[in-house]
Amino acid sequence: MAQDLPIETQRFKQLRQELSLTQQAFSEVLHIKGSIADIERGKTKLPGAAVARLLQTYNINPLWLYGESDQKHLELASSVLPKVVTLDGTSNENIAMVNVKASAGYAHNLQDTEWYDALPAFHLPLPEYRNASFRAFQVQGDSMLPVLQPGEWVIARAEESLAELTESQVYVVVLVDTVVVKKIQTTASGLHLISLNALYPPIEVKPQEIREVWRVTAKITTNFDQPATSLDDLTREMREGFVSLKSLLLKE
Repeated sequence: MAQDLPIETQRFKQLRQELSLTQQAFSEVLHIKGSIADIERGKTKLPGAAVARLLQTYNINPLWLYGESDQKHLELASSVLPKVVTLDGTSNENIAMVNVKASAGYAHNLQDTEWYDALPAFHLPLPEYRNASFRAFQVQGDSMLPVLQPGEWVIARAEESLAELTESQVYVVVLVDTVVVKKIQTTASGLHLISLNALYPPIEVKPQEIREVWRVTAKITTNFDQPATSLDDLTREMREGFVSLKSLLLKE
């Protein structure tokens, strides 16, 4: 029975379920070779390296994991600087490109230098792109319409801490399991990630869920033939479409 398992085993499984991760996905995040099924069954001890990874990735208190503390999370330093920077052949920092496909694994490989080697990169010989870390991310979805179209790229500068963020800027936010492009609003309970498209509600996150933050400074686009559409017009058109569809369904 589950109650007969060591408390660290029970809480390890509890964490995975709270994060909505499969056993395979959780093992990849924690760099555990093979399946973690035996750990959750109590047949294999939880590796110390995995405990360290839980602290590093999710701020999980090791004492809580082993039942010696009621404090589940530890408040670590608020730095959100990138864990890895990429260099060109002359040891100058360049701009790595994270496309939509790569972004699915980006949050899980923040400190894996070999993973970054597979990313294309480029350099901009402009003064505003010196003396700081920059990264390019491809936009996924329509939550930032009309400013950012699906498939466009943003170039973003690394932020040092959450305290430096402002509500007027657009950011690339790296969470524990995904990458999103949003505005950020500070609230009493945490942070709200805000879409420009009003059809998308705010996403509430805790500070400890944020791994990196990049302030968008420019975008790369090929959508020159797209007509300019205001956010109000776009939202109205989409809502009118939903109303029309609903009317048709009710008539059937």
